[in-house]
Amino acid sequence: MSGGAGVPEGAIAVFGGRSEIGGEVARRLASGRRVVLAVRPGSDAAGARAAVLAAGASAVEVVDFDADDTASQEGVVAGIEASGPIGVAVLAFGVLGDQGLAELDAAEVVRILHTDFVAQASLLTVLAARMRQRASGTLVAFSSVAGQRVRRMNYVYGSAKAGLDGFANGLADALHGSGVDLVVARPGFVKGRMTAGMKPAVFSSTPAQVADAVVRRIRQGGAPELWIPWQLRPMFGVARAVPRPVWRRMPR
Repeated sequence: MSGGAGVPEGAIAVFGGRSEIGGEVARRLASGRRVVLAVRPGSDAAGARAAVLAAGASAVEVVDFDADDTASQEGVVAGIEASGPIGVAVLAFGVLGDQGLAELDAAEVVRILHTDFVAQASLLTVLAARMRQRASGTLVAFSSVAGQRVRRMNYVYGSAKAGLDGFANGLADALHGSGVDLVVARPGFVKGRMTAGMKPAVFSSTPAQVADAVVRRIRQGGAPELWIPWQLRPMFGVARAVPRPVWRRMPR
């Protein structure tokens, strides 16, 4: 199943507007566009806003967005679209969480699953419903290779990404033929603020490399699933056959 090629008309909205990947995507799509950076209330988004303006955006708005407050998502999206429709929505928020704490504290499990799966699925539904009505728009959801076969070392985060990956792929099928495109990005280890201090895994990428791949997919169209880099696809095809006693010793 192929997604529609080209960048739809309308605003570029980044939910998680201070994220490194989201900012890189926004800058690549900014030229001549209205860009909306939806950030956590109280966040300093001046640097992110300035970078997008420097990339050629016609206007940059910063709006408050508490991803975990799912009841407020419809209102946030409606507020953004009061000034014009969203053409591309990038869901760039998320948490790694504390795996060690999560194994002892159910509240940490709930926090990770809510932000990385529940809040994402909720916002995708809100955005998809609006885009479907006008038969236009592109959604970008960030899954992860961590969800392709969940590992002992980060099974809470991995299970959240596995849930999001399944939801997003099902939604992509539901949107087929509607005029709405959904990109399910599956990067490997991304070297950035979120992973600072961790040893990079094989086939690691940078936020800029992830953004390059995402923007290329938006412009050219293609299948919903986007492996970043592409070498991870055959690698994880083999990973499913690795015996469990070996797999449980795999690092992050």
